[in-house]
Amino acid sequence: MSDGYYSSKKTDDICDDVCGQGSKAAATMSRLKCVLRGFDLRTYLLLFLLMPFAIFAIYLHGQKFTYFFRPLWESPPKPFQTIPHYYNDNVTMQSLCTLHGWKIRETPRRVFDAVLFSNEKDLLTVRWKELYPYVTQFVLLESNSTFTGLPKPFVFKSNKDRFSFVEPRLTYGTIGGRFKKGENPFVEEAYQRVALDKLLRIAGIEEDDLLIMSDVDEIPSAHTIDLLRWCDDIPPVLHLQLKNYLYSFEYYVDSKSWRASVHRYSPGKTRYAHFRQSDVMLSDSGWHCSFCFRYISEFVFKMKAYSHSDRVRFSHYLNPKRIQDVICRGTNLFDMLPEEHTFREMIGKMGPVPRSYSAVHLPSYLLDKAEYYKYLLPGNCVRESQTEFI
Repeated sequence: MSDGYYSSKKTDDICDDVCGQGSKAAATMSRLKCVLRGFDLRTYLLLFLLMPFAIFAIYLHGQKFTYFFRPLWESPPKPFQTIPHYYNDNVTMQSLCTLHGWKIRETPRRVFDAVLFSNEKDLLTVRWKELYPYVTQFVLLESNSTFTGLPKPFVFKSNKDRFSFVEPRLTYGTIGGRFKKGENPFVEEAYQRVALDKLLRIAGIEEDDLLIMSDVDEIPSAHTIDLLRWCDDIPPVLHLQLKNYLYSFEYYVDSKSWRASVHRYSPGKTRYAHFRQSDVMLSDSGWHCSFCFRYISEFVFKMKAYSHSDRVRFSHYLNPKRIQDVICRGTNLFDMLPEEHTFREMIGKMGPVPRSYSAVHLPSYLLDKAEYYKYLLPGNCVRESQTEFI
């Protein structure tokens, strides 16, 4: 009571003697003491028990949390302008060009198929057999280094006899790796793609020739390339929508593979790349078979060698028994959530990839040699053992 007035405001008797006194640091510590004195023993025990579990869960599944909330921090890419794709064996090329709104040429363009090669011998064979009738020159560059800077042998050079059927049309080159430890793998990848540009010029590519830019496992269908070489007025850069498969043609994921592209070559302007270069895409143009290997050792090699090797967060991911189990279940090698931009699409793709029992409309050579390539066909998920990938 002072001058006839009094305050009825309640005070915190517990902290009345410490809060708000001394320096700012002392005041902060005092407030913390006030807060902590408000907890009982059971609350402390609960915190000490839950916090280690929470930290461990974040350590194990932090990447999943990040990917799950991806729709909140990353917007979907701009949609492509998708061109309908018309094809039937019994329809003339003139009619097919007209259906696409293009004119037919008097003679077909020359076609160059250029790839960076690591160790995918089987898929390279399937690719080249599919495209052989329509490709003028096959261009292949091989390095003695992976994108992650690991040394590797020249696998193609060691197996060149296997590809003798393309020898008259092959421009083959090698390049030494830079082996820079700790460097972003995409830098080495870009370095090799620039070298592939130079190799294309050595191969004799010219103005308005068609250039296929895609990885070995992104295989355009033969009739797609035949269409584009015969039709006039096609877009200067056209992405190819490929059917997306995982581990084999048994696990169909979706039709969202778009990185493969076909270019009407322009000297000084066209650069070999593996990212989006156009807004136009031709639908249903081939197949993308990711991690489609015969041997478990090849899975291990690629997991450590390719540009996303940071996804191998734990050494047990490379365990052969685990990899075999993952393949037969159709789950993710890196224990990741689907890379989608909406919650609906992400949730819809969670869990194993459904099995497909269809072997219709696959590369013809794959079916011609079905016994040899049975591991890529439905019902054959068990892989062979091998210590080397040469």
